[in-house]
Amino acid sequence: MKLSHRLLVAVGFVAPVSGLLQQVTLSFTSDADSLQLAGNGVNSQIVLDGKDWPGVIRTANDLAMDFGRVTGTNATVEVVNNTVIQPMPLTSNGGATIIAGTIGNSSFIDYLISAQKINVSRIQGKWESFSSQVVSNPVPGLDSALVIAGSDKRGTIYGMYDISEQIGVSPWYWFADVASKNRSTIYATNMTKIQGPPSVKYRGLFINDEQPALTNWVNENYPMGKYGPGFNHEFYSNIFELLLRLRANYLWPAEWNSMFNVDDPLNAATADMYGIFQGTSHTEPLMRATKEQSLFLNGIWSWTENQANVTTFMEAGAKRAAPYESVFTMGMRGLGDTASPTLNASELKQIITVEQQILQRTFNTSNITGIPQMWCLYKEVGGYFEQGLSVPDDITLLWADDNWGNNQRLPLSNETSRAGGAGVYYHFDYVGDPRDYKWINTIQLQKTWEQMHLAYERDAKTIWIVNVGDLKALEVPINHFFDMAYDMSAMSSPDSTMPWLVQWAEREFGTGAANATANAMNTYGMLAGRRKYELVDPSTYSVNNYNEAENVLAEWSDLVNQAQAIYSNLPAISQPSFFELLLQPAMSGYTLHQIHITAAMNNVYAEQRRTSANTLAQQALNAFNQDHAITQRYHTLLNGKWNHILDQTHLGYDYWQQPERNTLPPIAYVQTMETSLAGNMGVSVEASNGSVPGDSNYNVALSNNTLVLPPIDPYSPATRYIDIYSRGTGSFTYTVNTTGISWLTATPSTGTLSAAAKHTDQRVLISIDWAAAPNGSNIVFLPITSSDDYGSYSAPQVNLPVNKTSVPASFHGFVESDATISMEGEHTSANTSTANASYAIIPGYGRTLSGVTLLPVTATSQTAAHGPMLQYAFYAFSNVSNANVTVYVGPSLNTIPSRPLKYALSIDDGPVATVQPCPTYMLGSLPAAWNGAVANAVWENSSTVAITPGNHTLNLWALEPALVFQKIVVDLGGVRPSYLGPPESKRV
Repeated sequence: MKLSHRLLVAVGFVAPVSGLLQQVTLSFTSDADSLQLAGNGVNSQIVLDGKDWPGVIRTANDLAMDFGRVTGTNATVEVVNNTVIQPMPLTSNGGATIIAGTIGNSSFIDYLISAQKINVSRIQGKWESFSSQVVSNPVPGLDSALVIAGSDKRGTIYGMYDISEQIGVSPWYWFADVASKNRSTIYATNMTKIQGPPSVKYRGLFINDEQPALTNWVNENYPMGKYGPGFNHEFYSNIFELLLRLRANYLWPAEWNSMFNVDDPLNAATADMYGIFQGTSHTEPLMRATKEQSLFLNGIWSWTENQANVTTFMEAGAKRAAPYESVFTMGMRGLGDTASPTLNASELKQIITVEQQILQRTFNTSNITGIPQMWCLYKEVGGYFEQGLSVPDDITLLWADDNWGNNQRLPLSNETSRAGGAGVYYHFDYVGDPRDYKWINTIQLQKTWEQMHLAYERDAKTIWIVNVGDLKALEVPINHFFDMAYDMSAMSSPDSTMPWLVQWAEREFGTGAANATANAMNTYGMLAGRRKYELVDPSTYSVNNYNEAENVLAEWSDLVNQAQAIYSNLPAISQPSFFELLLQPAMSGYTLHQIHITAAMNNVYAEQRRTSANTLAQQALNAFNQDHAITQRYHTLLNGKWNHILDQTHLGYDYWQQPERNTLPPIAYVQTMETSLAGNMGVSVEASNGSVPGDSNYNVALSNNTLVLPPIDPYSPATRYIDIYSRGTGSFTYTVNTTGISWLTATPSTGTLSAAAKHTDQRVLISIDWAAAPNGSNIVFLPITSSDDYGSYSAPQVNLPVNKTSVPASFHGFVESDATISMEGEHTSANTSTANASYAIIPGYGRTLSGVTLLPVTATSQTAAHGPMLQYAFYAFSNVSNANVTVYVGPSLNTIPSRPLKYALSIDDGPVATVQPCPTYMLGSLPAAWNGAVANAVWENSSTVAITPGNHTLNLWALEPALVFQKIVVDLGGVRPSYLGPPESKRV
C-alpha cells in the first residue's frame, strides 16, 4: 500500500515564518505593500504553463496542499496551455495569484521578462536558481501576483517549496511527522528574493544497509516485488519529495537487496519526473545494481575473465538510463561491495575507457563532457589512484571518507582545475570494522561541519552524497548536511551549528521550544558522538575513577529530563515528531548506557561481595526491558506508521557484524542467604575495586586490611568517598572514626545498614576544612568499625593523603591536583595569530567541551617558530623528569599526503616536540591505530617532558590546518584509566 500523507495542523502553535537559513519573504501580518495569499476568505491560485516541466506542475500541487495544511483550505492549481498571454481569470472569491514557471518553459515567465516586469539576469543560465517577488499588473486583468521564476526546473521547484517552508510546512512533515503550523492569514512582502545557485552541484543521499529496519518497514507497507522487497515508485516518491523539499537533487537508491530499475520500471521515470538525478553507488557502474550483477549478467562479474559480457551488461544499463537525468558511476569493483580479486590499475583504466565509449554510443556523441560521470575512490579504488591511475578530466573524482566521517583525501592544488571537479562520499551509517553503526543517530553536527567545511574549502564541491542507512533516525544530520551543501556561505563559521539548530528547532517546534530543543539536541550530539552505541560496553566508562561512569549516566539522565519537559509542554499534535527526533534517541541512548554502566557496576559490586550487586543486576535487566519498551513505543506511534524502523539490534556485539538478537551484558549475583567470611560489613574506596575487611585481588596486599584513597588537596574535587555496605544477612552499625582530626569531616560518619533493600549501602563523603588543616603533606588514618565482628580479620582502615598546597596569589591558570593537570583546548591563557592564520573554537565539537582548530583550512604549513600558538599556564607541585603530555585531537586523517597532520608542543622555553597523530598511510588503506581512533573518536598521543615545581606555560602549535585540539593532559604520575580522560583541573 502507499502510505497516506496525513494532514497535521498544530492549532495555537506559534512560530514565525520559517525558512531555515534562507531569506524570509512572507509574513503573517499585513503591511501597505504586501499581497495577501491566504486567509480570511482569500485563497491562492497557482498558475503555470502546461508546457513547463511535469515536476514543476507536480510541485505546484504540493504547494496547493501545503496551503491547506496551514490554513485548512488548499490553494488551486491552474495549468494554462496558451501560447499567447490572455487576460488572467480571477478566482471566484477574489483570491491571490501565484505565477510559477521556468525560464524558457513558461510563457508567463518569458512574457514577464520581455515586458520587463521581472529581471532575471541574476539567475538566468544559473544552476537551480530562482527569484520570487510581488509584481504589479503582471498580466492583463491581474492587479498583482507573487511571481516565482526558476532558472531551470529545480530552480522553480525550490522556489515553490521555499514558500511551503516559509508558511510553516516542514520538509519533514511526512518522514518525521512534523506538524504544520496553523495560520489565519499569509502575506507576501514586497521584496525580491534571489536564491542560488547552490554551493554544491549534486547533493544526495544513499539508502544503504537497509536490512532489517527499512526493509521490514517496506515489506509491511508496499507489495513485494518480483525479485524482493517492494522498493517501488510509491515508496521512492516520498524520498524524491523529501529530497526536493531539502533542496537536494541526487539519489543512490537502496542497494543490498533491491534493483531500482528492475524492481519497478516506473522508479526511474518517476525520479526524472520529480526532478531527481538517479545514480548508483560506488560499486555499481553504469546504472546496473549490485543484485543485477548476480541475477542478469551472463557469466561472472570479472573484467579479466568475462570482459565482453560485462561490457554488454553495462551498456544495457546506460541505455536504460539514457532518457533520464543521471550521474553515471564509472569504474568497477568486486561483486557485492568488495575489492576485486583480479582487477589492477591497468585494467581499471581500460574499463573506464570502455565505459566512456559506451556513453558515446548511447548518447550518439563523441563529446560526453556534458554527461555527468563520477569515479568514487572508495577503499581499494583509492589505491589505484595512488599508484598513478588517472581518469579523463570530465569525470568527477568522488573522494570517500573512511566510513566514519573522516575525509581520507581531498583535492590538491593541482587537481582543482579538473572539468569534472571533485566531491565527497560521506557516512552517517556503516557496516564494517571496527563495528557496524546503524541503529539510531550518533552524528555530531559539529564534526560534520568541520569535515564538510574542509571539503568545500578544498574545492570538493561538485558532488556531496551521504550514506544514511535507513534514513529514519538520521533526519537532523541529513537536514544539516543538505543545508551546508546548498548554502555553505550561510554556515561558514565554526560556531554555525547552534544557530542552525535554533532555527531548525524553531521551524519544527515553534519559537517557545526552540532554544531548549536546540540545546538538548546539541547535548545529544556530544553524548552520542563520544562512542557509537554499538561500541559501548561495560568496560567503556570507568566505574572507579573520576566518577566517570556515574557522571556520564547523569548527563544522559539530565538530557532525558530536559527532552521530556519540552515534550510535555508541546501541543499533542507536535509530540510524535519530537519523540521521533529527540525524545526517543535521548531515552534510548540513556537506556543503553544505563544497561552497560549498571552491568559494569554490578560486576564490581559482585567482586566486592556487596549485597546490592543483586539489586544492580535487576536494574540492568529492567533497563534491558526498557530498551524494548521504547522500541515498541516507537513502533506503535501513529497507529504503527513506523513499525520496524527500530528493528536493528544494538546490544551484544562481539565483532564488527550485528548480533542476531539483543543480549544483556554479563551480570553477576551474590548469595544473599549467606554472610561473608569477613562479617556483615564491607568497605571500599574511590578509585579502587578493593574490599575490606578480608582478601581481594585489588587490595594493597594479602590479608592487608587497609585501603588508600586518592589524595585530596584544595584544587581537587571537594570530597573523596568511602563506600560502606552489607556483605551478609544481618544488620550492623558502622562508624568512621575521625577523633582528633577536627578539620576533617565524614558525612555521615555513622549509620546502620542491613541486607534489606534500600538500606544496603552508604557513601561517606570526606571533606577538609582547608583553613584549619595543617600545612604540607599528611596522611590521615581513618579506622572504620562495625557493631558486628570481622570474621577472622580485624577492623579495616582507610588512609587519605592530604596535601595542603597553594599557589601564589599572582598566578592565573590551571593547578596540579592528584599529580594531574587536565586542560580543555579552548581554555587558553593566551593565543597568537598571524596575518594568514589564527585559531578558532568549534563549540560543542568532540567528547567533552569543544574543539580548537586553525583557520583558514587552506592555510600553508606552520612552524613553531613563526606560526600561531596556543598557551596554557599551569602550576605544578611535583618534580617529574618524565611527565607525559597527552594531546587529544579529533580523529581526522591526512587529506594532503605530503602534509600529514602535525602539532608541536613545548614547556616554557624548553625543547619543541613535534607529533604526527595520524600515521602516514597509502590511499586505499587506513593508518595504523585507526580502529582505536575512530572507536574512541580521538587520536591520543603522548610526549615526554620534564616538569619542576612552579609556574609553567605549555605552548601548543597546530603545524597543519584540519587538526582539531580537544584536550591536553599532563600526567605527573597520577592519571588513572578512564575513557574521557581526567576532568578539567581547577583554574585560578
